[in-house]
Amino acid sequence: MRLSTRGEYASRAMLELAVRYGQGPVPIRIISLSQAIPQQFLEQILLLLKRAGYVKSKKGPAGGYYLSRPPAEINVAEVIRVMDGPLAPINCVSVMEHEPCPLEERCGLKWLWKEVRDMVAAHLEKTSFEDVLKRQLMINQTAIKRRKR
Repeated sequence: MRLSTRGEYASRAMLELAVRYGQGPVPIRIISLSQAIPQQFLEQILLLLKRAGYVKSKKGPAGGYYLSRPPAEINVAEVIRVMDGPLAPINCVSVMEHEPCPLEERCGLKWLWKEVRDMVAAHLEKTSFEDVLKRQLMINQTAIKRRKR
């Protein structure tokens, strides 16, 4: 699995919305500045996330985007799959978009690619955006402590 720029930016946008969950809509400009995502690219990403049901939007001067569910209920794998497709490293082991390979019946590497797929999928599926948010808060606290020294 190779995470695309779109997948990375979508993950960062979701993290920013997790940080601000329950505080109302977050303007695109704020997400863009906070997460260093080009605004035009972010608009496209947020529209895809909205169509997939992960975010909602509100129009107007106090408008913006917000998570449609609590961060604990959205796992990272879901968002990556929406942006980048299957998590499999190669298509012959993809569950969602399997493509047969001429060597499939006698390939000594297939088991390895399946294990990689399964480990990546399991880890991303068990990691919610609340988990990522908690990790982010720990990192921020550690950075603050280091600066005080």
